[in-house]
Amino acid sequence: MIQTGSPGPDRAPASVTLASNVERDAATQRLQAAFAEHRLTDEEFDQRVRHALVARTTAELDRLTADLPAAAPSLLVAASGDKKPGRFAIALKSSISRAGRWRLPRKFTSVVYKGSGLLDLRAAELTSQETTITALSYKSRTEILVPPGVRVELGGTGVSAAGDAWPAELPPGAPVVRVRGVAYKGSIEVRTAPSA
Repeated sequence: MIQTGSPGPDRAPASVTLASNVERDAATQRLQAAFAEHRLTDEEFDQRVRHALVARTTAELDRLTADLPAAAPSLLVAASGDKKPGRFAIALKSSISRAGRWRLPRKFTSVVYKGSGLLDLRAAELTSQETTITALSYKSRTEILVPPGVRVELGGTGVSAAGDAWPAELPPGAPVVRVRGVAYKGSIEVRTAPSA
């Protein structure tokens, strides 16, 4: 016998479509592209991505992107054709900063000696599904900002996660960023959100 009436507490109404991991990932990529184009502030980007990662329905995702252009490029881009992205960033008693729209190769090395470093990946174009960042920070501080839709793996000495905790669940096909580093009398901090 088929029962009719209102759905139970764990059932969605027939007119509501539950969101999939693929749809959450697509919404996150649209938000990342909008952030790279300066359509969203840091705070707006951070709030919307966090909501997208836990959205239960496609209607919730639609509300997060309703005021954005209909199409947006993927965060993950092909590495063919264009000039190869730089694989090294070195600062000797100075600073390095990579932010905004820039291409991150499959393997990237950052060396900071008595200075500071910032690698902002929130609007970066990843050229591989899996990226490895090797960082050396001598008497320096290196900060790496990663978008919430990316899986992060940390390793090395003096490498730590700062700020908010990583999301509990990510889509199976989420890009992976591995940070391997050594900090001597300094620090390498990886966070999913900009400092307050």
